[in-house]
Formats: sequence, structure tokens, C-alpha cells
Amino acid sequence: MLMLLIHSKYNRKPVLAMEKQHNLLILIILWSSIVLGQNTPLGIFSQQLDIGNPAKSGSASYDEKSQEYHIRGAGYNIWFNRDEFHYLFNELEDDFILTANFEFVGKGVEPHRKTGWMVRASDDAESAHISAVVHGDGLTTLQWRALRGAYMRDPKDQIKAPKPAYSVIQLERDGSKFIMRAAHPGEPLQVIGMKKLPELGGKVLAGLFVCSHNPDVTEEVKVWNVRIVKPVPDDCQPYIQGFIGGRLEVMNVFDGKRKIIYESDVRFEAPNWMPDGKRLLFNMNGELFKIPVVDGELERLNTGNALDINNDHGISFNGKILAISSRHLQKGEGSAIYVLPLGGGEPKLVTDNTPSYWHGWNPNNKSLVYVAKRKKGEPYNIFEASIKTGEETRITDFSYGHVDGPEYSPDGKYIYYNGSQSGTMQIWRMKPDGTGREQLTFDQYNNWFPHISPDGKWIVYLAFPETIPVDSHPSYKRVTLNLMPADGGPPRVIAWLYGGQGTINVPSWSPDSKNIAFVSNSGK
Repeated sequence: MLMLLIHSKYNRKPVLAMEKQHNLLILIILWSSIVLGQNTPLGIFSQQLDIGNPAKSGSASYDEKSQEYHIRGAGYNIWFNRDEFHYLFNELEDDFILTANFEFVGKGVEPHRKTGWMVRASDDAESAHISAVVHGDGLTTLQWRALRGAYMRDPKDQIKAPKPAYSVIQLERDGSKFIMRAAHPGEPLQVIGMKKLPELGGKVLAGLFVCSHNPDVTEEVKVWNVRIVKPVPDDCQPYIQGFIGGRLEVMNVFDGKRKIIYESDVRFEAPNWMPDGKRLLFNMNGELFKIPVVDGELERLNTGNALDINNDHGISFNGKILAISSRHLQKGEGSAIYVLPLGGGEPKLVTDNTPSYWHGWNPNNKSLVYVAKRKKGEPYNIFEASIKTGEETRITDFSYGHVDGPEYSPDGKYIYYNGSQSGTMQIWRMKPDGTGREQLTFDQYNNWFPHISPDGKWIVYLAFPETIPVDSHPSYKRVTLNLMPADGGPPRVIAWLYGGQGTINVPSWSPDSKNIAFVSNSGK
């Protein structure tokens, strides 16, 4: 710039030419950065755009470590017959479920600033679309434009949420029907609205948005636990029709923040947290694999000739021995229980009786608890066996209903389990000899697989909706992970996900009692 000023003292024409070239170069660079910014993938999203040419440009950023998005945008509104906002999106087909946590950054200017999930026919400002919206003042609603250029509509029964506003927003497409659900932290999702829109039944754009409701203002929103799920039909039978992919997730149970650490189209299940707190162990294709929680590759665990391992496996309290459930190596049928060193090795048979499915260790590290059938026609019951002698003790003698998931408390005073003896599947506990049974949950859901935190204070369990058969824990359902005190008390939802069988069948707490690991599912 100094060179130009000196030159201009003697000859203005070269300076003007150079200034024009300089300005043109700046425009090219700015244009290129905008184009690249719009088309460069960000997290799980393939594109971002300012829809409707708002006066102030928007932007988005993604933190790979926290897996959080920050989206900034302006725009006069998303209303009448055209929209202005910033959009982070993918192109999707078939059915899908969109779920995330939303929070506005700062007090904001306009009470009707808005964010949420949006599904559009195109990136045209007048496009048909439907949006699951939460406003800055807490107004929560499903709104839509049925046809391109038509005026926006929303239901009359809009919800003004109490402070704080709904944090969890979900938008599901089922054919041409859209369903909006929302929840405060700790609560089940509630249906906010439903609408059929044939115009949005095919290939669409779907993603996150923010609109300031003021063309001269830019607003910002933080979004986390962002999940796009491709579900299967409700009547899908995965063992016949095939399995869908999974996501290995870890979550802080107290702030609810989740991170995906591994994804695969191959079926895998049931993570255990390793004693070092740095790795997870899970089953896939009949074998066991370890993976670091932060940055690392899969490592196969040597389990000798046991190569048909199912999702019931776990580590002794002293961190030295691994229990697995696998097809009986001699009989070639039924699930049997084996133990082996945690570092790997040849498995040793614990009990010769099948079927037997491991679920918990005794804190003495000398015996384990499991569910099994021993007589034709009887239901599953809870047993305990010595890993040294294989001597088996029957703890329960139920003649009806179903029990599953027995697990010792760290102090050895109780065995927790899920049972349907009261009519629905609920969480129970009893003394190690089977006496003193206490029911701990009392709701309409079917609750499975209680896991006790290493400090003995908390239970995490899996809750299926009441529409699921009481004694069934199928794959690929809309389920929640719930947290409650170990002595009982009101549970709260800590995760909403698509999963079920294989999600959290086994003990999955981190050694510090702060985090859990689990598997969620999604098709392509």
C-alpha cells in the first residue's frame, strides 16, 4: 500500500489499474471463501447456506472435541411467503428422526428469534418446508409452508414453555407425516404437533437453523447431541431382514453431553468400560474388541476358541477377569458362560448348563450372577456360580414373568435386576439370597438392565415404551436411558435414542462414576 501511495504522486493511471486489480482479487477471495464455506462439510452436515439473502451473512462452526455446533444467523423472519435465515443441512431420503439439544447464546434482541430443525423442499426462500421451532421467549411450535410461495401456518395450540425453554427438539418424518416432540432435560419427549405434507415426502433438505427475526441483528445458538437417525419399519425382524449400523457413544450422566467415538455398518453391541478408564470393550461379529475413548484404533481381544460371543460380557471388580457368554464350545448349542484373563487367553467353562447368560460379578471376584433356564417350560430365573468349581446356586424361583440383568451392588448388599412379576417390566433389587425383594420403578415404561455406578450411588437403565411387549427387549426402538438413585427415587431421562437390544445390556459405567457408554443405531 505504501508503494501505491508513493507511485501516485507521479502517475495516477498505474495506481488505479493496480487498485482495480487489488479490489478484484479481494472480491475473488471473498467469493471463494463464501462458496467453500457453503460446501465444506461441517460435522455431520454437508452444506450451509444463507437462505433468502439476509442483510447480514450467517456462519457456523463445529468443535470436534465436544461435537458441538455454533450457528450464527440473521434474517427478517421465517414466515409469510418467504424466509431469511442461516441453514446447516444434508439431503435426505426415506424416513428419518432428527434430535438435538438447543440453547441460545446470550440474551438476544428479539423474543421471537428462533432455532430448531427444518425440512425443506429446496433452498429457495419461498420453498415448502416444515420446522420444529423453539423461540427466544420459549414459544415452541411446529410450523409449515405447504406449497412454494404459500403463507406459513402453525397449529392453534402453540406451547409457551416455562423457563427455561425446551432444550431437546425432535422432528421425525414417517412417510409424508411429520411429528414434532420436545422435552426439558430429564423429561420424556412430548408430542408438540403432527402434520402431513405430501410436498415433503421425497428427497428433501434437513438440518439446523437460526433466524434473528431482525434483519439488522445476528443471533447465535449452540447445538449439541445432534443425531440424524434412519429408522427401520416397526415390524422389522433384524435377524431375518438384516441389521443396521451402530454408533458407540459415551456420555456424562450429569450434564447429558454425548460423543460418538466409533461408527460401523457392522452390528456391534454392549460396551464395557475398561478398568483404566481410557478404553471400551464391545462385541462384534462374535468376537471382542477394544477401542480408546479418545483417538485410537480397534484392537481385537484374544478369546481363544470362543468366537461366537454374544452381548453379555463384563469385567470383575478387581479388573483382572473377563466373563463372556458364548455358544457352548463342546455342545455347539446354547449360551454358556466362560471366564478368561482380561488381557486375553483361552476361556474356562463356568457352568455346563445351557442356556446361561452372564450379567454380573460378585464383588468378591469369585462368583458371578446370570439368568438361565433349567427346566422345560419354566421362565428364566437368576443363578449364581463359583468360577472355580462351577457349583450353581439358584437365587430366584419364579414360575411366571421374566427376569433379566442381575447385577451386584459394589458393596455386595444387593442384587439389582429387572422383572415383570408386577405386570410391567420394572427395576427391582433383593438380598443376595433372594429375600427382601423391593420394586424401585413404578411407571408405564418397560425398564431393563439396571447398572450400578462404581461408587454405589446411581442406577442407569434402559426404558422401552409401553407399546413394547413386557418380556421383550427388541432392537431398533425409540428408547431412553434413565438415571435414578441406587436406593430408589424419581428417575430422570438422560438420553433419547434409537436402540434397544445391545444398547446397554452390560455394566457400562466409567471407573469414576461420571460417564457411561452405550450403542445407538441408525440405517444409512
